[in-house]
Amino acid sequence: MQLIEELSDFIKNCPSPFHTVQTVVNMLGSAGFEKLTNAPLTDGGKYYTVRNGTSVIAFVYRSEGRGFSVSAAHTDTPNFRVKSTSEKIAAGAYTVLETEKYGGSIYYTWLDRPLSVAGRVLVRTESGAKTRLISVDRDLLVIPSVAIHLNRAVNDGAKFNPAVDLLPLYSAKTATGGFSALIAKEACARPEDVISYDLSVFVRDGVRTFGDSDEFILSPRLDDLACVYSCLKGFLEAEPTGRIPVLALFDNEEVGSETKQGAASTFLSDTLSRIGGENLANLLSDSFSVSADNAHAKHPNHPEYSDPDHAPVLGGGVVIKYNMAQHYATDALSFALFSEILRKSDVPSQIYYNRADLPGGSTLGSISDTKVSIPTVDIGLPQLAMHSAVETGHRADVLAGVQAMKAYYSADFTVTDDGFTFLK
Repeated sequence: MQLIEELSDFIKNCPSPFHTVQTVVNMLGSAGFEKLTNAPLTDGGKYYTVRNGTSVIAFVYRSEGRGFSVSAAHTDTPNFRVKSTSEKIAAGAYTVLETEKYGGSIYYTWLDRPLSVAGRVLVRTESGAKTRLISVDRDLLVIPSVAIHLNRAVNDGAKFNPAVDLLPLYSAKTATGGFSALIAKEACARPEDVISYDLSVFVRDGVRTFGDSDEFILSPRLDDLACVYSCLKGFLEAEPTGRIPVLALFDNEEVGSETKQGAASTFLSDTLSRIGGENLANLLSDSFSVSADNAHAKHPNHPEYSDPDHAPVLGGGVVIKYNMAQHYATDALSFALFSEILRKSDVPSQIYYNRADLPGGSTLGSISDTKVSIPTVDIGLPQLAMHSAVETGHRADVLAGVQAMKAYYSADFTVTDDGFTFLK
């Protein structure tokens, strides 16, 4: 139960990618990691580097390291982002916020829930602009449904226009400026000194457990904060080996990763180049990566959406994901290495394939491989209702995820073109 309490606190502290990175940096700092500078790296030194406030890479430098052991997850979640001109008079009686969808949400799950906003605010100072993170810690917004009496066909299948149907209700007043004043107050600034902001609408619900034995987890942002948490915990708790451990947490996976801080950027390759220097090619030749992003569990009411022979279930352990079109990066070599690490550590695992006629999405593994070409396995924790405002998982799978990543980072191995060898 302590692990779930820790996960609950972690998710609560991470209402936006900016807060996720700040929370991760705080945990890294408590473990002795320091911000990467231009100073020479010291053997055994622990470092982290941040890009745009929403992506972070951490590593332990080993001058005699044989190769990189990388894991990657993503800090962003589908939601709604607040526009710079934020307030709009609606129906002549209210104020709503102008928002734009980010990623692929299940829209109806956002209705009639307590919502708020979080992110970064750029504030004017005498010497320039400074970033201040804010999270409005109260029920601030709601996206109201239309009553069934006024929309009799709502249960026959509803379409939502994000520009019309999904604007959050903010105020019963019809005078704009209140939201801007609120943001300035949260940022400890005068309204005229707020230059710009990147704000996300987030679900205020916390992590709940339910079921016959409280085995299930109901939480916002399980995809992909459960994997962020598992990778971070495993990275921090692992035993040292002859390899160089690297933790990479990227933003913008939900919108394709092709940003300066996404998995398709140079962030990972830049950092590995800094670590490897002239020895980079040799290090990459003996490197391995785990791409961690949650997986679809078999649905209790709709098992027909799953491959009948390769459908993971809640509580069954870590999922290793395959896709023949390489939307997932797993191949025979990467599967063999990672599954052997799990087997040797008694960590339960499952295999996932999409049903052949139902594409199941993609993730960052194959994207980051185009920038850093190393063997990669795609994994995740099984969940239901992916991209819902709240998603369902299982307590045992969170534990398996942490155990898996700790075992991975503690494994001493060497990789070749035709196999691998465990060195201890």
